[in-house]
Amino acid sequence: MTQNHYQVIVIGGGVSGAALYYELGRYTDIKKIALLEKYGSLATLNSSGSANSQTMHCGDIETNYTLEKAQSVTRTAKMVEKYCLQHGYENTIMFSHQKMAIGVGFEEVRFIRKRFKEFHPLYPYLELYEKDTIAEIEPRLIYDAHGKERPEPIVAMGAQGQWTTVNFKALSESFIDNTLKIEDKITDIFFHSEVKYIQKLGSMFHLETVQGHHFTADFVVVNAGAHSLYLAHQMGYGLDYATLPVAGSFYVSTKKILNGKVYMVQNPKLPFAALHGDPDILLNGYTRFGPTALVLPKLERFKSGTYADFFKTLRFDWHIVKIFYDLLKDSDIRNYIIRNFLFELPYVRKKLFLQDARKIVPSLQEADIKYAKGFGGIRPQVLDKKNERLMLGEASINTEEGIIFNMTPSPGATSCLGNALRDVEYISDYLGVTFDAAAFRRELTDDKE
Repeated sequence: MTQNHYQVIVIGGGVSGAALYYELGRYTDIKKIALLEKYGSLATLNSSGSANSQTMHCGDIETNYTLEKAQSVTRTAKMVEKYCLQHGYENTIMFSHQKMAIGVGFEEVRFIRKRFKEFHPLYPYLELYEKDTIAEIEPRLIYDAHGKERPEPIVAMGAQGQWTTVNFKALSESFIDNTLKIEDKITDIFFHSEVKYIQKLGSMFHLETVQGHHFTADFVVVNAGAHSLYLAHQMGYGLDYATLPVAGSFYVSTKKILNGKVYMVQNPKLPFAALHGDPDILLNGYTRFGPTALVLPKLERFKSGTYADFFKTLRFDWHIVKIFYDLLKDSDIRNYIIRNFLFELPYVRKKLFLQDARKIVPSLQEADIKYAKGFGGIRPQVLDKKNERLMLGEASINTEEGIIFNMTPSPGATSCLGNALRDVEYISDYLGVTFDAAAFRRELTDDKE
């Protein structure tokens, strides 16, 4: 068994862990950093290109964002954009497509028009598209299989020429590669290193992996997706939280259907993403429709085990019963959950999914799409047991004792550099090291000096 000491150890080699690793290496004077990854390569779970919609969420067409949240997300998304431009990753890691949010029917059309007026000052590049303009940009949204124009009123707010799409696995790998190039620092990566337990003795953290390796650190950040809360619970932190793993599946087209990203208006009652269509950069631009939302009793999709980990993390009690009851008593949420379960059943799933997807593409036929086997990930939605509610967005447990646990459902990948900045600033203060804020602002933000 080996023992290695580092100033900071990052657990998890997805895009969030890799972004933190990069910022610690580039913008602080910390000399010894390590990253422990459970599997044999980076970004094998939710940061994999097949596990997410490859979308850079800027807040402009996400209809479930408040203006305040949109402003925050825009700033962190710009960090990813600036990083990619700085390193010349255009059209290799970051891509540009048209994007729009469509409103179908009188109520949604009214919503989009109102939202456009509210959000246009924040996003001056946004445009309001009437039906004839939509037909020019995305003709499949307007015409049915017989070339007949859809009868419902439709309007869209969108943009062209923006950076919209990211291969987050490749982005993760670039963070690591650029960190390893830094001279005069020890920046180690340990694959096949699943953390078994973490213990704090005095001021030092002791970590042991399933493989029997031992590490020590002055500070630890856990960016292990749904397993972040699992490890927090082992140490007695975050006991008022539980994880509800929601798996997202996709259907892929057998040809190019959409020219860019098309999002729908989200039902405000539903805590999960509305169906959308995206050009998949790993499938020659063929359209991928999704995601569905299926609650699964496991912490990792398409990996064996983790069922027991789920039940340990859930810590089932009457608070959980109350949260589930409040969710299921609403007919919209209840019917949505049942329908998304049916989306997973062979023979009926494609027909049912088509009914929803035709709201985007009226002419869509069964032969045009197929269930995407092996696509989709798990978004760890956090349950707040103390307040008996489902939390939305990123959740972080800063113990203020030298260890942070991050759980990052969508848009965690888009916010990876912004979330890492928050942690780097805290780590720097905690350890008494220097963070080069000026260099960070200069390279990754539009902030003034």
